[in-house]
Amino acid sequence: MIKLEELLLTLIEKEGSDLHLSVGIEPMIRIHGKLLKIKEKKLNSFDLECYTKEILKEKLKEYYTLGEIDASYSLKDIGRFRVNIFKEKGVDAIAIRSVSLKIPTLDDFNYPKVLKELCNKKRGLVLITGATGSGKSTTLAAMINEINKNKAMHIITLEEPIEFLHCHNKSIINQREIGVDSPSYKSALKSVLREDPDVILIGELRDYEAIATAITAAETGHLVLSTLHTIGAAKTIDRIIDVFPANQQMQIRTQLATILEGVISQQLVPTIDGKMILASEIMISNSAIRSLIREGKSYQIESIIQTSGKYRMKTMDKSLLEMYKKNLISKDTVLDYGIDKEAIEKEIN
Repeated sequence: MIKLEELLLTLIEKEGSDLHLSVGIEPMIRIHGKLLKIKEKKLNSFDLECYTKEILKEKLKEYYTLGEIDASYSLKDIGRFRVNIFKEKGVDAIAIRSVSLKIPTLDDFNYPKVLKELCNKKRGLVLITGATGSGKSTTLAAMINEINKNKAMHIITLEEPIEFLHCHNKSIINQREIGVDSPSYKSALKSVLREDPDVILIGELRDYEAIATAITAAETGHLVLSTLHTIGAAKTIDRIIDVFPANQQMQIRTQLATILEGVISQQLVPTIDGKMILASEIMISNSAIRSLIREGKSYQIESIIQTSGKYRMKTMDKSLLEMYKKNLISKDTVLDYGIDKEAIEKEIN
């Protein structure tokens, strides 16, 4: 049997992002977006059962009850990992994401400079959106790091599981793991406003209760940072509004128009040299954006972003084209990840 530690060490050494373990296939890691085999031996159900027990320990009973579970896992001198274990065809399967021990900064990667300005907001809602694996949690960690380095704040994070471990610097940071420090998001969200926070990080706005709490927190003078699994500012706003009953949606539009400070929608795209780079759509709330949200005209937001470069806004296509012109990504990548492919072709040609 291949030791779990050996597999995780290989993941780190090869600078992979994810490790996939399933019955009947060799262990696979994702490197710069591509899945590759790392061992020739196929895994069996006993292997997976052993890995599950090693990772979960006291959470094992919860997993047997639910059939799926998120957990964090650490190996001394190797790294930290975010783990999802689930059942498929009656046996265990495991997806493991590597989490850097180094806290990212906003000077790393290809982060838009406007993120630093959003970190300086005293109140309001800032959303980082994108598909699974687009680096949303890493961006949030970099934003928390920025605040922690520069401002004396009380920061509370609600995460499932905790990924990056922050140290107190200028700020006090209390990191609460759902299922460990609080039984549920619902419970943690109920108590967070009584804990005197200045900044609240909610790992994901996954339901009505989380979104309603985030709006209330932002309205009552807190800076709220969170994520959504949406692509683009317009779809993000629609997703938030649609969570609420029809008779509340007009009121929510008004509230959202007031509190929303920015939506950064991101994708990780392959570079010419085989690595990955961040592409971002940037929407910053100004009077035009706020009016469109209030009036339910989110479909017009894209055109405002296109014409509002002076407000530091940028479309996803512009972000991709800028990287193409710097010879960082290929034409095929721009077309694969872009939105308006016809306009992109015209711009390139």
